Amino acid sequence: MRIGELAARVGVSTRSLRYYEQQRLLPAERSSTGQRRYSEMAVERVKLIQQLFAANLSSRTIAELLPCPRAGITPLVAKTRLAAERERIDAQIAELAKARIQLTEVIAHIDQPMNDCN
Repeated sequence: MRIGELAARVGVSTRSLRYYEQQRLLPAERSSTGQRRYSEMAVERVKLIQQLFAANLSSRTIAELLPCPRAGITPLVAKTRLAAERERIDAQIAELAKARIQLTEVIAHIDQPMNDCN
C-alpha cells in the first residue's frame, strides 16, 4: 500500500510515517518510481509505534525495543526491554509521588503564620 493509504488506515499523517521511516521504526520498500510501499503488517507496526510514543518513549528507545528479527530483536527480547522501561517509569512515578508529598507539606507549612519575615 502507498503512504497515503497507510496514513488514512491508521489515522496518522504522512509526515509521521516519513519520520518513522527516517528513525528506522518503519521499513518501506520503494517502487520503480521511488514511491514508498508498505506491507499489510505496517498497519499494526504503526499502531504499536503510536502506543509506544503515547507511553512517552523516545524514537531512539522505540527503535531499540521494536521486535525485528533482522536486527536480532525477538519478541521476547522486546518484551524484556519494555518491562525494564516500565520499571524505570514506575521508579520515576515513585519519586514524583515523594516530591508531591514534600510539596504538600511545604504548602501546609506556608499556611501557618511566619514570624521570621520582616
